[in-house]
Amino acid sequence: MNKIFRKWLGKYVSEYLNTTVIYLMDVFLSVAASGIVILIAIVFFDHVFPSDFILWWLASSALTSMVVFYLTRSYRVIIRHSTMRDLGRYTLAIIAKDAVMYAALSLLFGASDILFLLLMLDFFIGLFLLFMVRLLMIMVYDQMKKNSIRRRNCINVLVFGTSDKSVAIATRLSNSPHYRVVGFLAGTDGPGHMMLSDFPVFHCADARAFELFVRDHSIGGLLFATEKDARNCQDSLIQFAVRNKVKVLLSPTIDEMVGGRLMHNRVREIKIEDLLGREEIRISMDEIVENFRGKTVMVTGAAGSIGSELCRQLAGFGVRMLVLYDNAETPMHNLRLELEERFPELKFVPVIGDVRMPNRLDFAFRSWKPQVVFHAAAYKHVPLMEENPCEAVIANVAGTRNVADKCIEYGVEKMVMISTDKAVNPTNIMGCTKRLAEIYVQSLGIAVEKGEVKGATKFVTTRFGNVLGSNGSVIPRFREQIESGGPVTVTDRNITRFFMTIPEACRLVMEAATMSTGNRICVFDMGASVKIDHLARRMIELAGFVPDKDIKIEYTGLRPGEKLYEEVLSNAENTLPTSHDRIRIAKVRDYDYNEARDYADRLEELARKVDIPAMVRLMKEVVPEFKSRNSEFEKYDR
Repeated sequence: MNKIFRKWLGKYVSEYLNTTVIYLMDVFLSVAASGIVILIAIVFFDHVFPSDFILWWLASSALTSMVVFYLTRSYRVIIRHSTMRDLGRYTLAIIAKDAVMYAALSLLFGASDILFLLLMLDFFIGLFLLFMVRLLMIMVYDQMKKNSIRRRNCINVLVFGTSDKSVAIATRLSNSPHYRVVGFLAGTDGPGHMMLSDFPVFHCADARAFELFVRDHSIGGLLFATEKDARNCQDSLIQFAVRNKVKVLLSPTIDEMVGGRLMHNRVREIKIEDLLGREEIRISMDEIVENFRGKTVMVTGAAGSIGSELCRQLAGFGVRMLVLYDNAETPMHNLRLELEERFPELKFVPVIGDVRMPNRLDFAFRSWKPQVVFHAAAYKHVPLMEENPCEAVIANVAGTRNVADKCIEYGVEKMVMISTDKAVNPTNIMGCTKRLAEIYVQSLGIAVEKGEVKGATKFVTTRFGNVLGSNGSVIPRFREQIESGGPVTVTDRNITRFFMTIPEACRLVMEAATMSTGNRICVFDMGASVKIDHLARRMIELAGFVPDKDIKIEYTGLRPGEKLYEEVLSNAENTLPTSHDRIRIAKVRDYDYNEARDYADRLEELARKVDIPAMVRLMKEVVPEFKSRNSEFEKYDR
């Protein structure tokens, strides 16, 4: 019965109702009104009618209703498009009905006041029933139409797993206008006919079973409650889903916001970053927040990938003021708009400036007196810096020296420098400039500790590998190439890299800045390395294509200065442990500050003269482990 009713409602939403149905409905309502009139008279007024009167009353009501509704053609009016003119037609039909009934009943039983009152009451009740039923039908139509549109726009989704988080996301989506949960997918086998939170639990033994299930249930999405769930089955179920044109979705995550507010992100399609990430890093948030609360914090390179994420996290720590320092106008403008929208209570100052200009840096330090400085400004692209070595030295070495010197001059409590794994046994100009910057910062910090340089600033250097999705990195590049139809270019079949998400890297930077590590270089556990060829193929598959068939992969050869394998940062041979299992202290040679300062001065002088040969020779002298690879500067290694 319920199925028939839903079918009738569906027909009502999509098509016109049959005129015969409307005609019979109107006749029924009219006769029902007449019956209600008799009941009112009997129950409320204790009036007794002869049985033949009641019979003729109902018979005349039925006959006259059939005639007048047919003659007025009121049943042809499309109910959901009714106008005032149409309502007038219904009124005229009821008046005609009661007039005919009055004439007929007067001939049979004689005219009387009670007959007139009965017909007056019949008129109002009959008109009321016709109007109210039509109004109700219009309301039902509107609701059914909304539901129909919703169903057409909804994606049928399966929620992976039966954990508490999976159940929670299924419950949260129960009223979603975009997703309709069909049930839970819980592995390859298990007991049948299970229900969980009013949703069925399904099992698919293999790819064929999954394909049939998707087709039979019109599945459009596979929803994972956590990134961990997606990573654990990425080599099987996700491939089945992509192959069957099923969207792979990741549920919203809840991030802590300013003032205890929570932001609920919308369900989104899964990205390669979600599959490459690791379990959430446990950090001492209370201690970190307390370390920055009420302080003025400055971030150089604030509009970059790492710098902007540092700003977002600092914005939630209750800092007194956030000074954003960057020379990129448009990214700075975008960051400003974002912070204004997401953190309306945050007091921040965007400063367009370059770390290569000491006077501009001095203005920023003098004006806002930062207590903590995060130095993220740098040139980072290896091939580009190999072609422009002088700019790399000026920005990464001289720029870092300028920031560090201003920190000493203005009594900054702590400076945190962002370095890179490419500074370990560097094979390119960029990596060497970052190592030179590390040398200057560390030697200055040690000199302050020894009292050789007057100051109180603590210096912390953080060294980690590639960050997923940063500006100009491999993942955005692959994504653009896939969107344009390929080919996807990989330098070498065997090249590997270590990856870390931007938020993950920034959380570890915050943790390192809070720890009592002294003037040391902190290195992060980067986990397992990722084969770039495998990464490219997974991204192509996630986009719904077949590698080497729909999207070609081309191997272009290693670029100047590029390594095939990056150095492992945090093994026991080259590091010392700290209180955090993901952060270690690098074992590096200490440099005398006066020598480091002299090297920095000479390198900047040569860079500004664009004396590349002399500058590169000096870099290799200061950093003897710097051995160029696949580069024109290999000749200076001999």
